Amino acid sequence: MEVEGSSKKMIATQEEMVEARVPLGYRDQCAHLLIPLNKCRQAEFFLPWKCENERHSYEKCEYELVMERMLQMQKIREKEAQLKQPQSHPIPLIPKTANA
Repeated sequence: MEVEGSSKKMIATQEEMVEARVPLGYRDQCAHLLIPLNKCRQAEFFLPWKCENERHSYEKCEYELVMERMLQMQKIREKEAQLKQPQSHPIPLIPKTANA
C-alpha cells in the first residue's frame, strides 16, 4: 500500500495492525516494526534493557519519517516565500501620464 507524500511503503496490513491491537495513532509506515516490539515488550515484562534492537529499529524508522515530513514542509515554505516576494518590476503607485 502506497502512502501519498512519503517514500516509505506501508508493510503491515490493516488486519495485522487490528490483530496486534496497534492504536490508531501508531498505524503509520513503521507499524510493521512496532508489532514485534510490542510482542517483545510483553514477553519481557516491559524491562527497559530488553528489546533494544527492536526499539532502535522502530525509533529510527519514526525519526526518518519525521525528517522526511520536515523537509517536505521546508520546501512548501520556500515556495510560498518565493510567491510572496515582490516582483522585480513593481507596479508604480502613481501612473505615468502620456505627456509627462
